[in-house]
This record gives sequence, C-alpha cells and structure tokens, in this order.
Amino acid sequence: MASAVVNTIFSTEMEALLALFTFSVLFLSALWLYAKSISKKAAPLPPGPRGFPVVGYLPFLRPNLHHQFTELARNYGPIFKLQLGSRLVVVVNSPSIAKQVVRDHDAVFANRDPPIAAIVGTYGCRDIAFAPNGTYWRDIRKLFVREMLSSANLRACHEHRREEVRKAIRSVRSRIGEPINIAVLASSTEINVITSMIWGSTLGSDEAKIDQIGAEFREIMGKFVAMVGEPNISDFFPWLARLDLQRVQARMENMVKILDNIFDPIIKEGVRIVCEKSGSTTKDDEKKDFLQILLELKNRDDNAGKSLDFQAIKAMLLDIVIGGTDTTATMVEWVMTALLDNPEIMKKVQKELEEIVGMTSIVEEVHLPKLKYLDAVVKETFRLYPALPLLVPKCPSQTTEVGGYTIPKDTKVFLNMYAIHRDPKLWDNPLQFSPERFLNQTFGLDYTGNDHRFLPFGSGRRICAGIPLAEKMLVYILGSLLHSFDWHLPKGEKMDLSDGFGLVIKKKTPLIAIPAPRLFNSELYQ
Repeated sequence: MASAVVNTIFSTEMEALLALFTFSVLFLSALWLYAKSISKKAAPLPPGPRGFPVVGYLPFLRPNLHHQFTELARNYGPIFKLQLGSRLVVVVNSPSIAKQVVRDHDAVFANRDPPIAAIVGTYGCRDIAFAPNGTYWRDIRKLFVREMLSSANLRACHEHRREEVRKAIRSVRSRIGEPINIAVLASSTEINVITSMIWGSTLGSDEAKIDQIGAEFREIMGKFVAMVGEPNISDFFPWLARLDLQRVQARMENMVKILDNIFDPIIKEGVRIVCEKSGSTTKDDEKKDFLQILLELKNRDDNAGKSLDFQAIKAMLLDIVIGGTDTTATMVEWVMTALLDNPEIMKKVQKELEEIVGMTSIVEEVHLPKLKYLDAVVKETFRLYPALPLLVPKCPSQTTEVGGYTIPKDTKVFLNMYAIHRDPKLWDNPLQFSPERFLNQTFGLDYTGNDHRFLPFGSGRRICAGIPLAEKMLVYILGSLLHSFDWHLPKGEKMDLSDGFGLVIKKKTPLIAIPAPRLFNSELYQ
C-alpha cells in the first residue's frame, strides 16, 4: 500500500517536471523567435509634412489635390504620407513604386477606398468600379467584358455608333459660325451610344423616350461625379458619419431616388420582354441589349444568377453610363483644347485625315487604326491632362512594404499620375504638348498599363474595363469633328488651360468653339 502511494507521488512529480520542461522550451523558443523578429527592423512609414493634432494635414489641403500632391512630391520624394483626420493617406509619385502597387502587390492593393457618397451612389458598392475584390467583383467584371465589350458586340453596335456620330456632325453643320460647347456635344453623342448598347433593344424604336432618358442622365451625371469627388468630413472622421454634417449622404440618397425613377421603368420593361422571350421560340442568337442579358442571368440558379439582384443591376448600369460617358466627353474637350492651343498640331491632324479619309469622304471606323498621329495626340493629351489624375484610390488588405516603406492596412493610397506624367526625369520637355513622343514607340506607351510611366486608365486587375470602347469612341468623335470642320475660339477669347477639382478633372471653364465647314460636298454632312 505504502509502495503504491510512493509510486503515485513519484509519477506525479515526474509529470510536473516534464510539463515544466516543455513549457520552458516553448517559452525560450518564443523568446528567441521574438528576438529574431525584432532584430530585423521594420520599415518606417513614408516621410511627409506634419499637421495639427486630431485634424492632421486637413487644414492645409487646397482644392486641386493633384497640383498640391505634385508640389509635395518635390519636397518629400516618390512616396509620402499625410494624416487627414483619422485616415492615413499615402501618395505614390514614381513609376517604379507604382509598379510595386499595381503589379508586384496587386492582390494586396486590389480593394478600393470608396467615400460615403460612392457607397450610397453605387447601391452599396455593387458596381465594377468600387466593389471590393472578390468573387462578386470578378464575376461582374467578366460579365461586362464578355457581353458588353466583346468584339462581336462592338461590331454589332457599329451602325448605331455611326449614326450618333453623324447626328452630331449634322447638329454642328446646322450651327456653322455659332459657339458650341464641346463637352456638351461630346457627352450627348457618347451617352446615346452607351444607352443604346445597354438598353436599346428594350426601349425599341421609341426615340423620344430614348432622348428623354439621355437628357435626364446628362443632367445627373456631372452632379453625381462631383459629389463622389467632394471632400466629406465624414470620410476623414468616420465617427462623425452618422451626423452627415455636409449632408453628402442625404444628397446622394436623394440622387439615388432620382436614378431609381429612371431605372425602374426600364428594368420593368426589360423583365416583361425577358419573360415573353422565355416562353417563346425566339432564336438564341437574336440581338439582346446588356440589360436583357443581365435579367436573364438573374433568373438562373447558378452563382452568376445568385449574385445579381435589381440593386446590383442598377449599380452596373449606372457604372457603365457614367464611366463610359463622363471621362470620354471630358477627354474630347481636353483634346480639342490642346489642338486649339496648338494650331500647327491641329493642321497635322487634319492633313493626316485628308490623306487617310480624303476630302470626298467621311470618317468611318475602318479609318481609325490608320490615324496614327491623331492617336498620338490623344495619348499626349492623356499624359498632360489625365481624366483621373489620382486614379481611383486603393486600400491595402494587409500591411505591406512598398518602396522601402511600410504601408499599413486600410491606408488610402493614391497613384499620382499627374506627377508621373509630368516628371522631367521621365519625359523630355514634360510641359510641352508634343504628340511625336508617342510615335514610333516599339513597346509600352499604350493604354494597357504595361509601361508605368503612362497609366491614364490604371494597371493591374483593377485597370479600367471599358478601354476598347472608350478608345474607339474618343478617336471616332474627334476624327469626325476635325475632318468635317475647322475650329476657332470666339473673337476676343483666350485659351484657358486651368482645370477644376473633382474625381474626374474637367476644364475650369468649358471650351466654347466655333465651327466652319471643311468638306466641299455638302451632301457629306447629311
């Protein structure tokens, strides 16, 4: 009995010693790993200007952020930080560091940092531009590229693009000698093309209804984009968001109600048509618009159908209308501005048009790939006047080292393309408008985001999905306007190259120009 007790005590002591030994080994191992981890010093945060307590650098911000950020880059280098309220902001100003963000660490920086206005305006970030990286975003982007921007669909919509451009030319011809707002002209043309592609078959031949909807969107579009880019105190101090001190959220909610009043009847009609077709023997290859495709997918039981509801459909339609219209119209205005400010370059463009198209013909899409000099003019305009000079802000999903500095998780990251596109270390005479720099390039200087000196549409997985259509329409509209007419400023007017503030940078003063006919055969204008 006594022996059994002794054995039990001994066994218990051995177990305790073994446990203590194991704990000691684990504790010492943890200490060693910790010491090893801190022996490698973490990269510091980027440099940057100091601000005030609580508000940070906010009181020093000026309206045109891309100008101010470019000035700060001269003092603080290719990457710097700002504390704006409770938000840390990092600005990247060099192509090498931009490459690390959009290519080397693309997955980490694949999320957006949407302001409250964008969250509300896109039905909870259900669109392509602001949806978080993930299955839903990948599915809707693939759907957009496959159905909306496929080569077959772009070819199928050729006649409508042609008619809308010809309609614009006829409109200008009827106003010879009168001042014309170039942005309004381009916007009207572009929005008619886009809306035809996304719900043209749904509305059918009701041109009055189509024109009415186009006018309603033109009225809303500028206000929507301006509100998304408007500085909002709630974005810098999230704990103030419920107060909505600037009423940004309330104003955007009101705008969404207006959008719903436009979208809902169109979608209702689309649902009716899809239901009728589902019960008929309609051929599968019959022409459908993008809305009908979305509604058909919504009715499916697979993953694509489950991710689509009416809110998601409206978010995608809004994204396409605004993204496909506003930036293109803005760039038409900037290109025309640059050409009117450089008349000798405008003459070169028109000479190329004379040689490729001829003075007895009109511009057709078949001519566009041959207009090399006009293409260079457009790219040079994107370099000097990028529509999105800071692109759409990114937000890392985890703390990452970039350019030798630590970028904490959830930082708002801007790629300052305005600074990169005008960097004298990267471009000869960077402030000079010189399309020739884009001629005879063997690699890179295009819109695909492979050369990080030139990223007007971004790069990586979040590169703009609408490049094929935007590029085609931009050159088509410009070529038609420049081939059919000579242009000059109103008498006594001087060219204003200043830009305004916003997510999309427009001219501070709209471009007003006066046309004169160039083609001798008046029937070409009909």
